[in-house]
Amino acid sequence: MASRSLGGLSGSRGGGSGGGCGKKSLSARNAAVERRNLITVCRFSVKTLIDRSCFETIDDSSPEFNNFAAILEQILTHRLKGQVTWFGYESPRSFWDYIRVACRKVSQNCICSIENMENVSSSRAKGRAWIRVALMEKHLSEYISTALRDFKTTRRFYEDGAIVLGEEANMLAGMLLGLNAIDFSFCLKGEGLDGNFPAVIDYTPYLKFTQSSDSISSDEEELRTLGSSGSESSTPENVGPPFIMDENSWFNKCKRVKQKYQLTLEQKGYLEELLRLRETQLSESVSQNKILLQRIEDSDLAHKLEKEQLEYIIVELQDQLKSYQSLDQLSAEVSLSQTSLDPSQSQEGDGKQDTLNSISDGKEDTPSLLGLCGSLTSVASYKSLTSLKSNDYLASPTTEMTSPGLTPS
Repeated sequence: MASRSLGGLSGSRGGGSGGGCGKKSLSARNAAVERRNLITVCRFSVKTLIDRSCFETIDDSSPEFNNFAAILEQILTHRLKGQVTWFGYESPRSFWDYIRVACRKVSQNCICSIENMENVSSSRAKGRAWIRVALMEKHLSEYISTALRDFKTTRRFYEDGAIVLGEEANMLAGMLLGLNAIDFSFCLKGEGLDGNFPAVIDYTPYLKFTQSSDSISSDEEELRTLGSSGSESSTPENVGPPFIMDENSWFNKCKRVKQKYQLTLEQKGYLEELLRLRETQLSESVSQNKILLQRIEDSDLAHKLEKEQLEYIIVELQDQLKSYQSLDQLSAEVSLSQTSLDPSQSQEGDGKQDTLNSISDGKEDTPSLLGLCGSLTSVASYKSLTSLKSNDYLASPTTEMTSPGLTPS
């Protein structure tokens, strides 16, 4: 008996532990599904707001905005801790208490302005007013990002498993960034700020059923079948023949297939035309590329020829400059030799010096070319010139006196 009682006790304990694990896993699954649902429907609401803003101004009367505000309010209220009173009881708290503390670091924030609003008294109404003001200022994403970065404050206000503590928080801040492109216009004295009633999300705009193309029956037929399922005539024997004999359903099905086929043909024609256009543009680009490459090659060849011509001109000018320098050195040697001659021949030396000077003056000086080849005059050539004697390049006095050019008149 004792063994049986112990076995039953151990079995009951094992069953209790297994049930506890099952409850924990079920709770974690439900929390994950809840977070995923709120983030998904928030993304849909942001898309609908952006689409609606292309046609009209978004204000308090817009159902898309009212739905978005309700979704954001539930996201910020998800697993929000209550406020503990003096008696140990936990009273409910609004997300405004968290936003007021976590968003103080935002530059030029509207926290103080909302706190001082006269017609807004409850904490929930202030939170709703903050959503509207942040949207009009185009800073809602900045507020949320700043609040999420203050992880210590977020942990103090929210329980484990909250959306603002999970990986979905970064997705939320990124989704709200697209709302900065919308111009909102709200009245902060309207009924939308009433904090006595919680926000309710309308899921019907985001629920859409698309019938598969493989489905044979139409929506009307399914509704008729469901409506007549509780009647006496809806027996298994009577279900088959009406389904086969119904021609309207087959006609509707063929009509839908035909429409899809026509749409596919139109898309195919558009894509083929676009492909031809792109091929034409590609061929034109290739031909233009070839022309540009040929122009580049021609310009490179022209630059090379011009460079060679300039180098040839520089060499020629350097040779001319060398000849000018040698002539100047020769004239200097002539002047030195004249000082060593007799005074009777000084006049003749002066005549030759004047002749050399006239020759050197006849050449046009090019001082700008001195920098090109001033250093090209070799020391050896200079020494060879200075080593020459005066009688090597000057005629004798007797020869010069008897020359016809120097005969006195």
